[in-house]
Amino acid sequence: MSRRRVVLLVLAALLAVVGVAAVVLGVVSQQRAPAEQDAGAPPTSSAAPTTPTAPAGPPPSPPARIVVGKIGVDSAVGSVGLNPDRTMEVPAKGPQYDLAAWYRYSVTPGQQGPSVIIGHIDSVENGPSVFFRLGALAPGDTVEVTRADGRVVTFAVYATRSFAKDAFPTDDVYSGTVGPELRLITCSGSFDEAARSYRDNTVVFAREISLR
Repeated sequence: MSRRRVVLLVLAALLAVVGVAAVVLGVVSQQRAPAEQDAGAPPTSSAAPTTPTAPAGPPPSPPARIVVGKIGVDSAVGSVGLNPDRTMEVPAKGPQYDLAAWYRYSVTPGQQGPSVIIGHIDSVENGPSVFFRLGALAPGDTVEVTRADGRVVTFAVYATRSFAKDAFPTDDVYSGTVGPELRLITCSGSFDEAARSYRDNTVVFAREISLR
């Protein structure tokens, strides 16, 4: 075999290897998980949840108390907003830590769209926190939220799901809905010692069934 032919065969083999590597790299890139988001992390600023211009239901009034009889929750409700990096705040260490907190850029309970309430699962200092048993909720269980104006909104759970934090379903949690809904969020799954946080989130999805 001539030297020229040998060189051509070697070049052809190298190009084939490069081609296969490029295909593999492309497939891996397509399957890569999205950037990690914290528990209940809101969308980026370009898709941040907004209150509908003409929300269905009663006038806005923030939640004051949440009661979930199935899991023994009876908690006052604080509020949280956004951190500078656009992730959701969580109740800080102190008297508010073990209370539920309403994400104040979501609608208030009873209005059209998802009202979002978060809570810690536990802490090293105090053990189980307000949403420690959130994952036990099942379709048909009810959640009562008392608003600051005294009206009580009752929601019925239709799904309880767990998601890896790097695959948090932002659209399913924050996007607009046909009627008034509720989202309850906490951490779950195994604990990442290096990151000092849980690897998953549990999200409860519920729809309004009464307003009084």
